Amino acid sequence: MIIEVETINSFSKLELLKEVYGLIWILPILTLLLGITIEVLVIVWLEREISASIQQRIGPEYAGPLGLLQAIADGTKLLLKEDILPSRGDIPLFSIGPSIAVISILLSFLIIPLGYRFVLADLSIGVFLWIAISSIAPIGLLMAGYSSNNKYSFSGGLRAAAQSTSYEIPLTFCVLAISLRVIR
Repeated sequence: MIIEVETINSFSKLELLKEVYGLIWILPILTLLLGITIEVLVIVWLEREISASIQQRIGPEYAGPLGLLQAIADGTKLLLKEDILPSRGDIPLFSIGPSIAVISILLSFLIIPLGYRFVLADLSIGVFLWIAISSIAPIGLLMAGYSSNNKYSFSGGLRAAAQSTSYEIPLTFCVLAISLRVIR
């Protein structure tokens, strides 16, 4: 009888440890998402401040101290806006396009090492996979513009895809040059 109780108690302890370990592996992912969010907020704030300085005007200063909460106010406004779908457009394609762009950018963060042994996906072709995954984003932009069945939205989608591609080509050449130098 005592052996059975001890067996049950040890089993429950193992199950508890499994649950704890199951929660612990989520921490790096949550840390990564929090880091990405903070990075985006800082970059948006810096871009607004620098643009205001270049244009000799006052930048964001009313939302929080020094305008630090302006990006959060903009995000809240974006989430609360009405979702307008084109009446003659392809609704599923219109919804999938922006999702493809955002998901490809978020997936590209998986390869970035956060520490010496702290990488979510440790691959030997990490840089090239990063370029390949981030190159999917212009397809999502093009899909969103095309699916609206509007010539102006389509030309805007083409422009956004062309602009994104024109940034990626020199980046790819720079990465290839560095990689070829390192390989030799």
